[in-house]
Amino acid sequence: MKIKRIKISIRLISFISLASLLFITGCKHEKLPKLKDAFKDDFYIGAALTGNQVRQKDPIIMTILKDQFNTITSENALKWDTVHPELNKYSFEKADSFVALGMRNNMFIIGHCLIWHQQVPRWVFEDKSGNPVSRDTLLKRMHDHILTVVTRYKGKVNGWDVVNEAIDENGELRNTKWLEIIGEDYIQKAFEYAHEADPDAELYYNDYNIEQPAKREGTINRIIKPLQAKNVKIDGVGIQAHWHLDTPAFQIVDSSISKFAATGIKVMFTEMDINVLPRPENLATAEISENFQLTKESNPFPESMPDSVQKQLADRYAGFFKIFLFYKDKVSRVTFWGIEDGQSWLNNWPIRGRTNYPLLFDRNLQPKSAFYAIIKEAGSDK
Repeated sequence: MKIKRIKISIRLISFISLASLLFITGCKHEKLPKLKDAFKDDFYIGAALTGNQVRQKDPIIMTILKDQFNTITSENALKWDTVHPELNKYSFEKADSFVALGMRNNMFIIGHCLIWHQQVPRWVFEDKSGNPVSRDTLLKRMHDHILTVVTRYKGKVNGWDVVNEAIDENGELRNTKWLEIIGEDYIQKAFEYAHEADPDAELYYNDYNIEQPAKREGTINRIIKPLQAKNVKIDGVGIQAHWHLDTPAFQIVDSSISKFAATGIKVMFTEMDINVLPRPENLATAEISENFQLTKESNPFPESMPDSVQKQLADRYAGFFKIFLFYKDKVSRVTFWGIEDGQSWLNNWPIRGRTNYPLLFDRNLQPKSAFYAIIKEAGSDK
C-alpha cells in the first residue's frame, strides 16, 4: 500500500511540476511582442503546421501559434496522398482538425495543395492494369478530387495553392504525369475546377526559386499571363522562400516582387525558412527528391548554433523583411514553414539527420535573435 501511495505521489508531483513549467513558459510567451500585431497593418504572418500541431498535442506550441500568427497552412493534411489515398476513399480527419483550428482562432486558412507532382498516389495516373490513364480519365479524377476537397471547405478555407511547383529551373513547364497525360492546359483546368468549387476562395500558384530570373519569367509567361488572357481566376503567386544565408541576393527578391506585382496579382512568401547549413554541391533548389550523404562537414552545429551564425540569421531575416515592408502594398502574406527548429524539414533535407536552425523559435520553443530582428523591422517602418 505504501509503495502504491509513493508511486501516486511521485506521479502527482511530476504532473504538478509539468503543469507549473507549462504555466511559467506560457506566461513568458504571452509577454513576448506579437508578430501578427507588429505587422497588422502590413500583411498576414503565418506558420505551417505538422500533424501533431494540428492535433494540438503541445500547449506551448498552441500558445505561440495563437499569439504570434494570424494565418496557417497545413504541411501535409490537405495533400492528395493524405486526403484521397484511394480512388473511392477520402480521409478528412486531419484536414478537418486543421480547418477547425484555424476557424476557432479566426485565422486566414490556406489549403496546400491541390495539384502537385509529389505525394500523389500511383492510382491517380494508372488504370487497374497499371497502364497510364487517358486524358479524359485523369481530368475527371482531377475534377472530382478538387470539387470534393474544396467544396467541403467552401467558406472556411480562404485561399488554395491550386498548382504547386509546375515550372522547371529553365522556365519551362516541369515534365510531370499531369503534363504528360493531360497536356499544358492541366494548369488552367485545375484553376477552373477550384473556382467552380468555391468562387470566393483566393487561388494561387506556388513554387520555389521563382524569384530567380529564368524561373520567374517562366512563371509569368507560362502560367500567370496565359490564365489571365483566358479570364481564368488567379489571385496570387506564392514564392516559397526556402532561402540561405548567402542566397538569394536581396536585389533579386526586390525585383521579383516588383515584376510579379506588375501582373496585377498578390505576392506572397509562403514557406519561408533560412538554411544555415552548407549546401551539398552548391545545391540551390528545393526539389524534395534530392538527398545526399551525412558527413561531419555537412552538419557543423549538431548541438547548438554559434552566436556568429545567430547574428547572420537575424540580419538575413531583417534584410528580407525590410524589402517585404517596402512592398507592403503588394505583399499580402508571409508564412514560415514551421514554428520551431525541430519541426523543420531542413533537418532531413537534402541530407537526413542534420541539425538545422532555420526558423524563429528554437527547439526549446524560445524566440531567437531573428524573431526580435523582425519585430524591430516592423517598428522601424512605422
